[in-house]
Amino acid sequence: MTSQMFRTVLVAGAAVAALSMAACNKPADKTAADANSASTSANTAAAAADTAQNAAATAADAAADANKTPPAADSAAPAAPSGTMSTTPEKK
Repeated sequence: MTSQMFRTVLVAGAAVAALSMAACNKPADKTAADANSASTSANTAAAAADTAQNAAATAADAAADANKTPPAADSAAPAAPSGTMSTTPEKK
């Protein structure tokens, strides 16, 4: 929930900043066109943020699924002893 709220505030701030820059730096004739351009840019940024959030959620789900499945080599039962014991210590 926090990341969604942060993303929403970030996108809204970017839209306000873009509209403010468009309104303050251009003559009055071009303000509407620039506001539309800034709005389009803000919408594009919002769509990109949604895409990034979906990709992050997909990656998190994949990581969670990977953690659920035990590795094949680690899940095998240990080998049964052969019945003979060695008296020689193992060399390292």
